[in-house]
Amino acid sequence: MQLRKVTAASAAVLALALTATACGSGDKEGESGSGGGEKITIGIKIDQPGLGLKTPDGKFTGFDVDVATYVAKELGFDAGNINFVETKSADRETAIERGDVKFIAATYSINDERLQKVDFAGPYLLAHQDVLVRADDDSIKSPQDLNDKKLCSVTGSTSAKNVKEKLAPKAQLQNYGGYSECLTGLENKAIDALTTDDSILAGYAAQDAHKGKFKLAGFKMTNENYGIGLKKGDADLKKKIDAALTKMVSDGAWDKAVTDNFGPANYKNEPAPKIGNIVK
Repeated sequence: MQLRKVTAASAAVLALALTATACGSGDKEGESGSGGGEKITIGIKIDQPGLGLKTPDGKFTGFDVDVATYVAKELGFDAGNINFVETKSADRETAIERGDVKFIAATYSINDERLQKVDFAGPYLLAHQDVLVRADDDSIKSPQDLNDKKLCSVTGSTSAKNVKEKLAPKAQLQNYGGYSECLTGLENKAIDALTTDDSILAGYAAQDAHKGKFKLAGFKMTNENYGIGLKKGDADLKKKIDAALTKMVSDGAWDKAVTDNFGPANYKNEPAPKIGNIVK
């Protein structure tokens, strides 16, 4: 009889353990999107004023952050349950493929090369490649003037490559780890120009510490369709994010985010693009 009691007790413990395991199996990050205490991890930039910036007090601001927050809410995650992580340009596809993030909203231009590795929802913003120069530099009046100039962009970005291959083959490319580093080099005259999307450049130029130091050249060299990157083949998530972006435009939240983040830079943005409309 004693043996029966021990066996019954052991069975009860085992059953309890199995029950606990089953309850915990649904707690995987980003799975249910119920907002009931579960977390979602989203990749953003943290050094791009106006788009994705981590402030000294640990908060995240910018247009991409606002878009990501809106989308996450539509997926069922409150702002407090969002885990924002930095994803540098060179690491974005890897972060998605490994499952480090649920999706990425980080000035992520949709192109054929990236579509081989990841899927995109959107686009949610149409930007244009431009050049930022020092305010007192009048030597760069066209893209061709970048020949023999020291041109900076970040590792993993397509911007500098576009210029060298199509517009200024003699440009001296300087690849830095982040746009902030490029900006420091521009200010110190270690480089002559910084190239990336006009939305990014406008954010930097509008910062209080940089006002009057730099200017946009005004070259619309390319069309950059910002999309939300996600794991390839996740059609359900793509559909949900597209629906969230469509709603963000229709209810006025998109326009508000543009005004809040780009207004101080007097950035003349394009109208909100239609979902699936990739401008070449």
